[in-house]
Amino acid sequence: MKKLVSITAMLLWLAAGLPAQELSCRVQINSDKIQGTNKQVFSTLEQAITEYINTRKWSEAQIAPNEKIDCTLLIVVNSVNDNRYTCELQVQSRRPVYNSSYMTTMLNFRDTQFEFEYQEFDPLIYNEMTMESNLTGVLDFYVNMILALDFDSFSFRGGEPFFQRAAELVAMGESSQGVGWEAFGNSRNRHALITAFTEGSNAAFRQLWYDYHRRGLDEMALSVDKGRAKITESLNKLVEVYENSSTSVLLPLFSDAKLDEVVNIYSEAPRQEKEDTYKILDRLYPTETKRLEPLRK
Repeated sequence: MKKLVSITAMLLWLAAGLPAQELSCRVQINSDKIQGTNKQVFSTLEQAITEYINTRKWSEAQIAPNEKIDCTLLIVVNSVNDNRYTCELQVQSRRPVYNSSYMTTMLNFRDTQFEFEYQEFDPLIYNEMTMESNLTGVLDFYVNMILALDFDSFSFRGGEPFFQRAAELVAMGESSQGVGWEAFGNSRNRHALITAFTEGSNAAFRQLWYDYHRRGLDEMALSVDKGRAKITESLNKLVEVYENSSTSVLLPLFSDAKLDEVVNIYSEAPRQEKEDTYKILDRLYPTETKRLEPLRK
């Protein structure tokens, strides 16, 4: 009995020392639009994607089990024809704010051009050198975007290896002429998204992302005023992004993930801070008057 306990303890100790996978991803497939077909295939696919993402080590980073990145993939199936799926994909990820129970949204992105071929029980194969299928290619792309944004929020340009990998995947997808990868097909497709992060002219956004999270949100546990001041500085960098390109995908990317949070952060700020923040955001997001209204009270 003692020997069994000893072996069990050793196995637990060894397991604790193993590097954990980076992601804790929940996958949901909505097939409500699809009638008269075998619904089991969607459950099989949902499980396959979950295992593909959560059981793989995506980097050399040492991640403790309690440090896994919390993320969600919602796949809405619009049509299925001869094993070809036409879908929309909503990708969300979050990270904890230092010394608090609050989770801040990092990515909230909708991809309307998610198409792939899949037959039930097809294996999802990872290949670093090539894109085995459009399904795994898109999954790999968004895994790397999730990792890039998370790492960029903890250290300046810390997500660079993941942005580079996402760019490689876009190049593979573009050469395959798959939908969603093309350079001029859509201002909010995967190509536009990675280009926005890798273009040197948008370096201000990378600085903004680090300042907002590490020097802003994470500092608010120690000093609300100092943390909020850093967030104000970061919002001024968002103005730089706007002045560089008013149609940049980075602007709706920030709005979809952060706008409500920013409004909440300034809800208890002095009136002048609230007014200054409102002027910045109203210029950047003139159609979001209702969401910004609390800043005027």
